[in-house]
Amino acid sequence: MTKDRYLTPLAASLPPTVPFVGPETLERQRGAPFDARLGANESVFGPSPNAVEAMKREAAESWKYGDSTSHDLRNAIAEYHGVKPENVIVGGGIDGLLGNLVRLTVTDGTPVVTSDGAYPTFNYHVVGFGGALHKVPYTADHEDPDRLLAKAKEVGAKLLYLCNPDNPMGTWHAPETIARTIDALPEGTLMLLDEAYADFMPPGSRLPERADDPRVIRFRTFSKAHGLAGARVGYAIGHPDLIATFERVRDHFGMTRVSQAGALAAIGDNEWLSSVIGQVSDARIALTRIAEEAGLKAIPSATNFVAIDCGRDGAFAASLLKALEKNGVFVRMPGVEPLSRCIRVSCGRPEDTECFAQALRRSLAELDALRNQ
Repeated sequence: MTKDRYLTPLAASLPPTVPFVGPETLERQRGAPFDARLGANESVFGPSPNAVEAMKREAAESWKYGDSTSHDLRNAIAEYHGVKPENVIVGGGIDGLLGNLVRLTVTDGTPVVTSDGAYPTFNYHVVGFGGALHKVPYTADHEDPDRLLAKAKEVGAKLLYLCNPDNPMGTWHAPETIARTIDALPEGTLMLLDEAYADFMPPGSRLPERADDPRVIRFRTFSKAHGLAGARVGYAIGHPDLIATFERVRDHFGMTRVSQAGALAAIGDNEWLSSVIGQVSDARIALTRIAEEAGLKAIPSATNFVAIDCGRDGAFAASLLKALEKNGVFVRMPGVEPLSRCIRVSCGRPEDTECFAQALRRSLAELDALRNQ
């Protein structure tokens, strides 16, 4: 019996793919835990204490399935954003919702446009359903709306993916630019606006809600600023007709009671959210200083991470990443040139940042010594 005997032709044609190697895997490989976990853009500041208490209380009720409609959480999200509950769908992180949306819209050969180097899990879903990915390069370390629009028009794209602020570079576009891009979409193209990091943007730089615009669906998450990455809670805001189609494919009992309770408590704790945003801002300043002291350059960021330009090519950045891992610090890097000249460092507590600073100095010195041998 061959290993592909039961697979569809499409599935049989796909290579095994791991968009991100998890830090736990890397720790097993190195035989020791990391001293600082700064690669996955998690919030080391943790979730709101209110969310922790809510999840503890709900844990005893885990013998019950979670509310299949996430009713209370959907209503709270709608109130928070000033939209209607029918504009909101809740799911297993942005990754899960992207998978649902792609499943609803993409089949063999469906043209989809994204940026070369942008979030790879979106690409994973598109390829998994047989779509045809068309990529455009970044411009000055930013995703380029004009290039994305031109490619969408050229290929007749059904979907156009844009992350604002961007992962992996941390850069962002003004709300007027995003609004102009939406208004310039070709007929029949849906924009997927990934706003996972929107909580960290400067005041006034977020696009106002356009919940009833059928040309765009916006994705948000509790994984970043709310510190609930392990709970897997994301949501999308869009036109009610589009949101309703998720009922055709979503995992109706995929949201646990514990996760729903934690997210509901988190969205009501603005004091904790403001505290985390402030600590992230302080960490960005510290990481920028550390980069400059090491002769590197930090790229201005509106996220909970900083992309640090190593000033050379991707091979050097990869060597630095491996050296940092050896010295106890987990970070990541973009996967394509010219973005891959950078390493990407998540914002952490002062002790995490100091650990990174020491490991960076050691790692650069080790690479210099190797080069001079």
